[in-house]
Amino acid sequence: MSWFWSYLTVVLLVFHPPICKSSLTADLFENWCKQHGKTYPSEEEKQYRLRVFEDNYDYVTKHNSLANSTYTLSLNAFADLTHHEFKAKYLGFSASADGLIRLNRGSSSIGASGAVGKYDIPSSLDWRNKGAVTNVKDQGSCGACWAFSATGAIEGINEIVTGSLVSLSEQELIDCDRSYNNGCNGGLMDYTYEFVVKNGGIDTEQDYPFKGRDGTCNSNKLKRRVVSIDGYIDVPANNEQELLQAVAAQPVSVGICGSERGFQLYSGGIFTGPCSTSLDHAVLIVGYDSKNGADYWIVKNSWGTSWGINGYIHIIRNSGNSAGVCGINMMASYPTKSSLNPPPSPPPGPTKCSLFSSCPAGETCCCSMEFLGLCLSWKCCDLDSAVCCKDRLHCCPHDYPICDTKRNLCLRRMGNSTLVKQLKNGGRSGKFGDWSSLFAN
Repeated sequence: MSWFWSYLTVVLLVFHPPICKSSLTADLFENWCKQHGKTYPSEEEKQYRLRVFEDNYDYVTKHNSLANSTYTLSLNAFADLTHHEFKAKYLGFSASADGLIRLNRGSSSIGASGAVGKYDIPSSLDWRNKGAVTNVKDQGSCGACWAFSATGAIEGINEIVTGSLVSLSEQELIDCDRSYNNGCNGGLMDYTYEFVVKNGGIDTEQDYPFKGRDGTCNSNKLKRRVVSIDGYIDVPANNEQELLQAVAAQPVSVGICGSERGFQLYSGGIFTGPCSTSLDHAVLIVGYDSKNGADYWIVKNSWGTSWGINGYIHIIRNSGNSAGVCGINMMASYPTKSSLNPPPSPPPGPTKCSLFSSCPAGETCCCSMEFLGLCLSWKCCDLDSAVCCKDRLHCCPHDYPICDTKRNLCLRRMGNSTLVKQLKNGGRSGKFGDWSSLFAN
């Protein structure tokens, strides 16, 4: 039914008389909250979000009334966010960090995968129709768009080479790829490809699922190298013809400016801007086409299917700007692959606690009851190589080994700084609860 609400929103925005705006937007807001499952902790917060919603309503109405616009906006899942809030929560591309790799990387778009010659390029192409694109994912408020873009490109070339489409683990990259990338705080696809090459492959999303936050690297799952790549290639900057050749061969990761307000509320059509070339978001080009004489890229985003065209956006190409609209031609790259994937690793066995008890693989045994130095009962902490706290109710990640049970915190001291994570709490099931990053100073 999401299509119905999107359609209804556009109709009301275009045709409803302005005199009923306050009542109309209040009703729209209530329906929008039900559609997107939005609730707020207080009536004050709800009223504030209504005012933000009304401001976005005005922006959408004004844009959709333009006769010459090639795209439409709608009150999508981000309609209760100010533009500043949206930029702070949903972007995470570190374009400024590219020099360490890109300056030393070959710029030819001919790699081990083999790019298509310029005379062999079809007039239109959609890698979704060829089975090389997984379903649209949702990064939530974790700014790891770089991981979604990179895994999408690896998923694509893996299917092209092996015939198998496997959804890969962004969470493994968020937790474990920390040489240059910074988890939910941003990263770059080139560093991601380097990480996958050095690790010998990457695990599946099913085995190492997305949590939407930074976590501690699961070293056992890091060894489950299901899909591998040989290397990666950087497409020469501001060269749309070479980018087209690359996309004709496989899905390609790109950096773009995704922070424009029109991008936030985009719902359909060919996006033409206005848009700067300050790269702050990462997406995946999965094809290209033309409509009514206008050429466009087919771009997969990672904001769920309620955004854009079921999670996709069409961005104008051949715009006359060498950098491309939103800088889409400026920083493109793709993984190369010619070899088969490594043989599957045998699953790790359970963690032995005692002669008669054990915990699942990748978890830590913690003694919950002791008598005269002998553990009588065990609990499982669902962290690898965790530290068991002395209260026998909590555990901490191995890289945050100091238990502060009074404040429910795990601590790690680095010089004069203290890094903090929330403690894991015990439960009847024997599994300890969950933790998330709180702050670092």
